[in-house]
Amino acid sequence: MTVRYLLFVCLTLFLTAFLGYGTYNTAKLLRTWTPDRNLLLLPGETIVRLILIGVCIGLGILSGLAPATLGWTAHDLDRQILWGMGWGVVVAGIFTITTRWLTAATGRRFYSDTVIQHIVPHDADELLWVTLAMVPVVVLEELLFRSLLLGGLTPLLAPWLLVVGAAILFGAMHSPQGAWGVLGASLAGMVFGLLFFQAGSIVLPAVAHYVTNMLQIGFVRWAGVPETEG
Repeated sequence: MTVRYLLFVCLTLFLTAFLGYGTYNTAKLLRTWTPDRNLLLLPGETIVRLILIGVCIGLGILSGLAPATLGWTAHDLDRQILWGMGWGVVVAGIFTITTRWLTAATGRRFYSDTVIQHIVPHDADELLWVTLAMVPVVVLEELLFRSLLLGGLTPLLAPWLLVVGAAILFGAMHSPQGAWGVLGASLAGMVFGLLFFQAGSIVLPAVAHYVTNMLQIGFVRWAGVPETEG
């Protein structure tokens, strides 16, 4: 293991912990603070995400690994997009059904919709901006949880261990949504991880992730159904 690669591993784990800490603090803040606008449309948040996307790209370069190892390829792009859309519909559909059943049976005991209620658009104009703002959200999470934590750590651990480990971390990032939010996001993270290794590209899981999130927001907006954002 070179010093360069070791530095990449340490900084990637630090970035993961940093984002987890930020998510935890946001959840605490939302207990006592009601934002005056959609959380996804806060300019400062978007700027930070764009900066962190640049950091993730820099970390990928620092690793010294081939772009293909990190999933930075776009082969069979049309096929990846179509499969990603299909998987997004499947994942969103499964979580819609299970979340409706769970909340009907247990109320809010295992699930909190506090976060998603703050990102659901209230009109057509806001929906357009949310649709755009979701892009850097998904790109950041896919770069970190798929490119860096999966592709970037393949020299150290077996792919199946990386998929499980990254999925658990991905779920933990959704802890503000309660126990089901964590479990649901972990399962979604596992699906996205498997898609990453199957496709050898970040495109397929990124499309699936984006479609999943937008469909869930749509369900909450038009059907009033609390969902688990992936």
